[in-house]
Amino acid sequence: MTSAEAMRTEAAALLRAAPERLRVPFDDEDLRRWIEYRPTPRRPGMGLGELGDDGRKAAHRLLATALAPHAFAQAMAIVALEEVLDRAEGYRRGRHSADYWVVVFGTPAPGERWGWRFEGHHLSVTMTLDGDTVYSTPVFFGANPLATAYRGRPVLAPLAPEQDLGWAVLDAVPRNLLPQVVRTATAPADIYSGPRADVTPPPPGLPAVELPDAARDRLDELVALYLERLPADIAPRVDRDRLSFAWQGPAVRGGRHYYRVQGPDLLIEYDNTADDGNHAHTVLRRPGSDFGGDVLRAHRAARPH
Repeated sequence: MTSAEAMRTEAAALLRAAPERLRVPFDDEDLRRWIEYRPTPRRPGMGLGELGDDGRKAAHRLLATALAPHAFAQAMAIVALEEVLDRAEGYRRGRHSADYWVVVFGTPAPGERWGWRFEGHHLSVTMTLDGDTVYSTPVFFGANPLATAYRGRPVLAPLAPEQDLGWAVLDAVPRNLLPQVVRTATAPADIYSGPRADVTPPPPGLPAVELPDAARDRLDELVALYLERLPADIAPRVDRDRLSFAWQGPAVRGGRHYYRVQGPDLLIEYDNTADDGNHAHTVLRRPGSDFGGDVLRAHRAARPH
């Protein structure tokens, strides 16, 4: 079964298990072209806390159609961290792991334009479909705390690979090239793309073709990590020779830091600056193809209404 087929199957099951207010018209651009990874009192669709057991399970099954097994495990750990964060904050904000929302745009049927989103604090996954074509971004994963340890031993760190491979790329950059890679001594407060539907990519970093082989190999691993959050049949294809890598913040471990990878219709960002460097945001975006790009406009041009 292709990912598109699986999404149609699970979205239809979700709509059977839950009330119709899960569904929003596909051409509601304000709600469909939406990413909000910060806490907010309400989102489009229904929260997991409003769904019964069957509805919650259907929502999780739908999410699983868009993520590889390891990425689905990361997503579920991010959801669980809401309870950990709530405890750390003294339960002042009432965070909870049922405060994640699912919504379906349009009708999940063969040949149709439709989409869906699973979203809450530090997690936003949006899939847009035009028939069997899946536009598989944006995909946002965050974590607070980034890592929990017991006497120096890790207990839970769902975004450890994203952090470790970022450092591996920087460590492999020769000292004479560091000034071209490390753009500023301080990291930005958040990812540049932010919670915005439309992205203006920041300036590119050092071209990958100018990196030595060791650094390029690590960069390839880093890019693969983000692309392989998705099943192989819907993961973006990228030209590795047209990528660039940029870093902001100290070039030594322990400081607040940020990196990005860019290429044609590709933006990967990682930012770890809040809470003394123990609170990370990561995102995989395609600035020209997020939310289906111009799929709605193209559809209307091909089929005048």
